[in-house]
Formats: sequence, C-alpha cells, structure tokens
Amino acid sequence: MTARPIAVVGASAAGLAAAEALRRSGWTGPLTLIGDEPHLPYDRPPLSKQLLHGAWEPERLLLRTEEQLAPLDLDLRLGTRATGLDTATRTLTLDGGERLACVGVIIATGVAARTLPGTEDIAGVHTLRTLDDALALRARLTGTGRRLVIVGNGVLGCEAAAVARELGHHVTLVGVEPTPMAAAVGTEVGELLAEEHRAHGVTLRTGAVDGFEADEHGVTGVRLADSGLLPADTVLLAIGSTPAVGWLAGDPALDTSDGLRCDAYCAAAPGIYAAGDVARWEHPVHGRPLRFEHRMNAAEQGMAAARNLLAELGESGERKEFAPVPYFWSDQYALKIQAYGILTGADRVEAALLDKEERRVAALYGSGGLATGVLAIGLPPRQVRTLRAVIAAPLPWEEAHPRLLAALG
Repeated sequence: MTARPIAVVGASAAGLAAAEALRRSGWTGPLTLIGDEPHLPYDRPPLSKQLLHGAWEPERLLLRTEEQLAPLDLDLRLGTRATGLDTATRTLTLDGGERLACVGVIIATGVAARTLPGTEDIAGVHTLRTLDDALALRARLTGTGRRLVIVGNGVLGCEAAAVARELGHHVTLVGVEPTPMAAAVGTEVGELLAEEHRAHGVTLRTGAVDGFEADEHGVTGVRLADSGLLPADTVLLAIGSTPAVGWLAGDPALDTSDGLRCDAYCAAAPGIYAAGDVARWEHPVHGRPLRFEHRMNAAEQGMAAARNLLAELGESGERKEFAPVPYFWSDQYALKIQAYGILTGADRVEAALLDKEERRVAALYGSGGLATGVLAIGLPPRQVRTLRAVIAAPLPWEEAHPRLLAALG
C-alpha cells in the first residue's frame, strides 16, 4: 500500500517554508505541494515595487529554482486548485476530480484581491496580487504619461502610486478614508505619508467609487459618488483582499470566518494546519485570534505549522505555540517604513518626528492601556531592532513609552 503524503496547499512563501521545514524536521514520506498558479514559488512583496518598476524581472522573484527544489523530492502540482477538504479523512479534492488521501494537510492558500462589480470586462482595470497581475499592469504602464487612478489608499495602493510616479505617470490615489494608510499606521503617520505623496506629484482624493466609464479601447474614467469623474486610462483596484477559504466552506468542522480559524499551534482540526495570510490563529501573547498579511509572518508560520504537524503525527518532539512579534515593512520613494507588533485598532498613538526634512519618525501604538506596536521611518536597522524589544510583549503604556524614548537616544 502506498504511503499517504503530507499535502501543502498553496505554493507561495508560507507553503514553501512549510515544505522545506517538513523535510528539515525529518519527514521522509511523500510530500505534495499544490499551487493554483503555474509558476514556481515566488516572492510577492516585490510585485508592487521592483517588478512593477521594471528593475527586476520575474526570474529574480523565484524563491527557489527547479534545481533547488529537487532535493525536497516534491510531488509538485502547479496550476492545480484544491476544491474541497474532508477533515475527517484528511482527503483533498483537486480541480480535476482527483481525491488525495493525506496523513496531514497544511493550508497556505493566502488571499485573493478584491474587485468591484462590472470591472471584469473593462480593459485597463487591474488588480495586483499575482505575478501575472503585476506583469499585466507593468505592460500597461510602459512608456510615460498614463493617467492612473488607484482605488484604495492602503499599503498596496501607496506603494504602487510611488512606483507609478517614479515611472512618469499621472497618479490619482483615491480612498474612502482621507488619510493614506490610516488603518495600518494611524492618522498622524498617515498625514506624513500624504505629504510625501503630494510632494512627488500624486493627487489625493477622498470618496467612494460609483462606477466606471469606458469606450471600445477600455477604461476612460472613474466616477466618485460625491465628486464627479476622474479621467483615467488605467485603473488599479487596491481595495484589500479576502482569505482564500471558499473551497473549505463545505466542511462544518472548520471555521472560515475571516480566514481559517486555528488554535495557538496553528491547527484548524486534527492533522489540519494553516499558515500565512489565510490563517487566523490564537496568538498566545495577545490572547485573541489574529491574522497577518505580511511576508515575514508567512514564512515563520509555515515553519511552525510544519513542525507542529509532525509533532502531532509523532514524527518529532512536542508542539509549540506560535507567538511571533509581527513585523511588516513598506518602501515608498526613499522612505523605509518598518513596524513591529500590532498597530491596527490602536486607541493611543504618540509619534515623534525626529527629522522633518529626512522624514525620520518613530511612533508608539497602544490599546487598553498597553503598548502593542511600534513604527519607524528612516531609522537605521540597529535602532529599529531596539524598538522591537520595547513591544516584544505588550507592556503598560507608562512603562513602554520611556523605553521608546531611551531607545531613540
């Protein structure tokens, strides 16, 4: 009888990290890696930066080449989509109808870009989540002088706006909230970023999209509910994402509200684990379920899920709770934005503008009397690492704030 495999569903950063950790941790049995895209595993953060800019080509985004993957002895299923999972038997259903009985499953299917109704058949309206998305948008932005409207002023929209301006295009950044990235970094830091975008020629608008104008050549404008038509020959929808859990909805044993709900060990059910953007797990330090769409978390959680699955299967030591200090970064123009901890939902933010001309900033974020996150712009790596130590675990604000000031020297 053929041994059942461990299957990793999702062939991006989290899935690849899980597959490699399974082999490093001693799994010698069959290992299947399933990815719905036809490409080898690649890195996503450069899609909205170096690749869109044209500084990098797709080959540079590969996380591993075919030769580097060979020692993993993978049953690699690219261009294949999982369409169902029976958690009781740990059996996957694939889009060709194949049923794959597994000894364990790690789900790392990530998220899908949100779209707006009526845009599917309009040329020039893009999303930016996959390599193919990025290449299509890059082709559209060949040359200079495009009129690009970016719908959504979060992290992705701001990064794309910076690249498009550097390429010489006319950029309008539209958000429902008046301040760019306010949901991620708060209003005070968001206002500083708004100043940076205006200084580089980006037009900032506030409003909800009411529809699109188009002709036989494609999009010609974006209608805002309260302020008329924005001329455009290219549109990027950067309005967030939804966890890729629709294929799991038929299994009552799984909670798929806002991602796949997991315990502190990243387990969603016996023998079923999750990692990366799709996973909403019980963070043991913060004491509540969290879901992070950040590159560092994807890799770290992929490794943790792999080790814990093997421990459950009796292949290695004991399971360990996954308790990272969340980290994200964003590059916009010459600004390097880095943050540790939890910034969203903060009810208190104190920012220190260390150098207005150089846009050097440090900010502390807190909720319920505890300091939970810290952000730095333009600070050297050593100082940023020092700031991380301030919120490695939530501290009372009165204790964390002096530590922040001391770290800034």
